[in-house]
Amino acid sequence: MTGHTSPLENPRRIVVAGGGPAAHRFADAMHTRGLEGWHVTVLTEEAHLPYDRVTLSKALIEVDCDLTLGHASMWDHDALELRTGERVVKINPDAKSVETAAGNSYEYDALVVATGSNAARLPIPGAEHTHVYRTLEDVWAINEAITQLTEKLGRKVNAVTIGGGLLGLESAAGTERLGATPIVIDGASWLMTTQLDEGAGQALGRLIKDKGFEIHGGVFPSEVLSDDDGQVTGVLMADGRIINADIVIVAIGVRPRDELFRAAEGEEQVFTLGQRGGVVISDACETEIPGIFAIGEVANFEGMCLGLVAPANTMAEIVADRLHGGQATFPGFDTATKLKLSGVDVASFGDAFAKTEHSLEIVYADPARGVYQKIVTTDDAKTLLGGIFVGDATPYMSLRPLLGRELPAEPGAYLTAAGGGDAPDTQLPDDATLCSCNNVPAGNIRDAINGCGSCEGNAPVRELGELKACTRAGTQCGSCVPMLKKLLEGELTKSGIEVSKALCEHFSLSRQELFDAIRVLELDSFEDILAKYGTGAGCDICKPTIASILASQHSAYVLDAGRGTLQDTNDRALANMQKDGTYSVVPRIPGGEITPDKLVVIGTIAKKYGLYTKITGGQRIDMFGARLEQLPLIWGELIDAGMESGQAYGKSLRTVKSCVGSTWCRFGVLDSVAMAINLELRYRGLRSPHKLKMGVSGCARECAEARGKDVGVIATSEGWNLYVGGNGGANPAHAQLLAAGLDDDTLIKYIDRYLMYYIRTADRLQRTA
Repeated sequence: MTGHTSPLENPRRIVVAGGGPAAHRFADAMHTRGLEGWHVTVLTEEAHLPYDRVTLSKALIEVDCDLTLGHASMWDHDALELRTGERVVKINPDAKSVETAAGNSYEYDALVVATGSNAARLPIPGAEHTHVYRTLEDVWAINEAITQLTEKLGRKVNAVTIGGGLLGLESAAGTERLGATPIVIDGASWLMTTQLDEGAGQALGRLIKDKGFEIHGGVFPSEVLSDDDGQVTGVLMADGRIINADIVIVAIGVRPRDELFRAAEGEEQVFTLGQRGGVVISDACETEIPGIFAIGEVANFEGMCLGLVAPANTMAEIVADRLHGGQATFPGFDTATKLKLSGVDVASFGDAFAKTEHSLEIVYADPARGVYQKIVTTDDAKTLLGGIFVGDATPYMSLRPLLGRELPAEPGAYLTAAGGGDAPDTQLPDDATLCSCNNVPAGNIRDAINGCGSCEGNAPVRELGELKACTRAGTQCGSCVPMLKKLLEGELTKSGIEVSKALCEHFSLSRQELFDAIRVLELDSFEDILAKYGTGAGCDICKPTIASILASQHSAYVLDAGRGTLQDTNDRALANMQKDGTYSVVPRIPGGEITPDKLVVIGTIAKKYGLYTKITGGQRIDMFGARLEQLPLIWGELIDAGMESGQAYGKSLRTVKSCVGSTWCRFGVLDSVAMAINLELRYRGLRSPHKLKMGVSGCARECAEARGKDVGVIATSEGWNLYVGGNGGANPAHAQLLAAGLDDDTLIKYIDRYLMYYIRTADRLQRTA
């Protein structure tokens, strides 16, 4: 965000027809390059901000999830305007204007068409009773239908997906997660025929069947059956079989939305269209009429229209570059595909079908395990042309950036499923593309790591999150993140900066690896864990860490069964040691709400033991100066009064700060005090990699400073807004909006999942920010 700027008196007008990912990427590229002298108007027929269609399956499972691309604040720029509910219906090339369905007209100096595509429909009887899988509204309708049918029928819904490609399998996996029985119908003999050869497709089918999917391949559907009320009952196949169905989803591909380029009846055809649709573009992404560009799925380049993220982003960047006087050209489509489906890895890239003359195919196949790995090379087995991986796609990330280059090792060495160990360590050339979605070469990433890139002040980047923000690598589909992390660690090591995942000298595993190992093997004592994975006797790093892991996986009291010796001094004393050797005692006061009787108890104890008292920043009362031998007596009196430790010392939940909310405040929207108390009582005692702080504000005035907390909750007229990853301290960070308009139960569910993810995956002493 460059801040608000005033446009020039006569800016060059750019109109963008369409508001999908390609349109967003173009607007972002213009914003990044600078909008001085420009005015960009984006016209989208949808009611939403541009959203990420790659992660559409998330909205199928959780309709409240936010798929918005980038930061909404981008659209606050004076020279950048997004108009929702505006569908462009006509281009007037001579007048250099477009018309919308609402009757509005927009003049342009340059037009960028990014209308994308429509979901293909089935030309069979009963097709009107089916769903498609293309937009947010589509997946919301599927979610609602399955939910209602489950309640109505009182059993698992039979959810049939017609189409065994990428979208079809993604749709089927989503229905399975919604509790339905996933059934896939595909006219081809094997799944994902566009990306996989027969061996790979058969391996994928076997793996998916083992996951509980029902697959019907090699026969096309001929009719969707329904009762008199229009309720789907089954699918009639061409061979006469009837497959029982309660809901049918069609995901057989997409068709370019090129109607803007087609001549109306009686008019002359101005634009050239591809044989299978889409407007033909040059390598500058320009149509045959100067100043009219097309990007994304509506653009036909060398006879192809593809619905993939990487080429759409590349086209958007090229048009932005051209408008700013550059000479960038479109290199062609990157057809690499990676899919993780219900725990099944699938990847395909390059010349996967070995169509290149004299090419070689090096294959390892294990049908019983559902594993298939293939590498395609030139006839001398040196230059990589493509590959397919099913069941074990580990080599994909190392190989994909080497496409068209000479392999650093024998091709067979990359067939990891054959039992030859890990794939050879690959040193990527600087010009090799590591992130295809954003077209980021390895050299740019090395520059950022070594401090000569585009980051602020050219400071060296040392953290993965900073590297992603600086280079944009790994910020879209995320499949390149493992390789990005590997490159970061390799460069730091070469610079003499030690990169170790070891928890401490006694455990070579990281905290995350140790957490998973303890959970899988169900270990419940430090001695067993040390014997299995460690050496020596342990230390003040690994002991508290393992104590925390055990506490988060078991409900037993943390000081029982010898676990007390693992804890920090503060955890054992239930108090916080101060610099003079005395302790401070902080009783828990959920939400800052306390009765007069408990106030009297705290005051009596403070006077009795001569303690200094202070109201803390977390709305509690701290009593300083207690000696170690006094702590059992103090806690005895506090417990008798119904109070407990506020864990002001622990790697756990500290406080949930709250304003007075709707109970007292005239601006309050919801009861923030009640929610704060609920959250504090729910998560008290939860052990985590570092301390946790929360805040609940009763309105947008934010008196509880919720956006500076690990978990922040703000009341709105639509419900609760949930923010995560905030932090005060030495490195402040604003929390990010995770979900909006939540009811009480959904809010709790989302916080549960967020904290579970943090506790399972974070490193020791890593904050949520």
